[in-house]
Amino acid sequence: MSRSYLRAALALGCAALLAGTAPKPRPHAPLRPALRAPKPYGALPSARQLAWHGVEVYGIMHLTPTTFENKEWGFGDASPTTFNPTDFNADQIIKAAKAGGLKGIILVAKHHDGFALWPTKTTEYNITKSPFRGGQGDLVREIEQAARRNGLQFGIYCSPWDRNSAKYGTGEYLAMYQAQLRELYSNYGALFMSWHDGANGGDGYYGGAREKRSIDNATYYDWDRTWGDITRKMQPTANIFSDVGWDVRWVGNEDGHAAETSWATFTPMPAAGKNVAVPGQSDYPQNPVGTRNGKFWMPAECDVPLRKGWFYHPTEQPKTPAALFDLYLKSVGRGAGLDLGLAPDTRGQLHADDVAALQSFGSLVQRTFAHNLASRARITASNTRGPGYAPKALLDGNGQTYWATADAVTTASMTLELPGPQTFDLISLQEYIPLGQRIEAFNAEAWDGSGWKTICAGTSIGAKRLVPLEAPVTASKLRLNLTQAPVCLTLSEFGLYKRAE
Repeated sequence: MSRSYLRAALALGCAALLAGTAPKPRPHAPLRPALRAPKPYGALPSARQLAWHGVEVYGIMHLTPTTFENKEWGFGDASPTTFNPTDFNADQIIKAAKAGGLKGIILVAKHHDGFALWPTKTTEYNITKSPFRGGQGDLVREIEQAARRNGLQFGIYCSPWDRNSAKYGTGEYLAMYQAQLRELYSNYGALFMSWHDGANGGDGYYGGAREKRSIDNATYYDWDRTWGDITRKMQPTANIFSDVGWDVRWVGNEDGHAAETSWATFTPMPAAGKNVAVPGQSDYPQNPVGTRNGKFWMPAECDVPLRKGWFYHPTEQPKTPAALFDLYLKSVGRGAGLDLGLAPDTRGQLHADDVAALQSFGSLVQRTFAHNLASRARITASNTRGPGYAPKALLDGNGQTYWATADAVTTASMTLELPGPQTFDLISLQEYIPLGQRIEAFNAEAWDGSGWKTICAGTSIGAKRLVPLEAPVTASKLRLNLTQAPVCLTLSEFGLYKRAE
């Protein structure tokens, strides 16, 4: 375009503007409003709970004078000199845990025997009175630092029951216990869990009294203030675990598995004859399943020792990698967390058998889920909410994206055309849980060349559902049917996997 042409066009435009005859600009097409996300449904996870769901597998470590007594529960009367792990190696323990796929470690900083593994100001019954590190040791610090060096999150368990303290059962003990929590919350960095249980008195040493002491656990520990004024304020990222949450509930057994139908929502119920639900006094029959449309988002933790007991015993053996993988499917694969009990021996290290079992288990999980056989499938859905909620989100490996249906659509099917026949024996499903747990029933079908054949069916999905098939299936086309929900559907991830040998 010549300069003379531009000058002429500009002159004409200016003249038209001065004359009031400039052409009016064409109106823009109306902007399409951003597509509204589905409304949340029911109780929802907090940010700390969403972070906990991402951990999936973690451990809880027991090492106290009880280890050296070859007992499961210490009575509280062992001399502090009993505690003497002569070759303690925090990195050996943590690296073995990491090889097992564990992403966090909870340290039992004080078990029921009352022995504190840090230099506490609250009791003389602590690690400074032991031979460990010449009386200058802090085992909590060593485990915490090793965990962070190796990329694991760190949590604390401080037993509310203290079989050593003369104060236990009196009005003075609560202040002592709360002071212990304050020390642990203040000195060891941000925690991902504050772990609590329902051990509530019984036989003990109690400063030499050697008697049975009982307390009213509905009031004695003042949990509303202990958790509300101390844990929440000092450790806002810490998920509180107990029989009744507040953030993560006990699954109700120490076998390591949740129920096949497992709801992340829960309404704690008092035990029979009680009027309040507190640790050690909850309605355990409800814990494995949860409460559909429960009052709180309170997913289950499945705690189980790697060996038979929580403490090291030389006559025991660790669970096999195959048994651990089965527990993984029945815990993480049912929307819960798997908490493996680690028990260092009297050296202060994990036994070679435990290290090998963890390494093999971690490798089995990693190899099984390394590649989603459906990742290159062509996927279509019977209904899609619209742009931004397409079913391709199920195959992108990103838990922050999701497929959703229109508001009125509470059932749907999606078809996956695989790039050739694939052989698999595990199906993985994940809901977009920031919007709640919505789906109540599903099934999957494989095309056998002449028709659709149902290969699995289930109920809850939640954070993750891993469905092991009765036998491997080879197919090039699948259909997932979501058959029951009270509101529109969301699904974040879909996967097909073959269990590694």
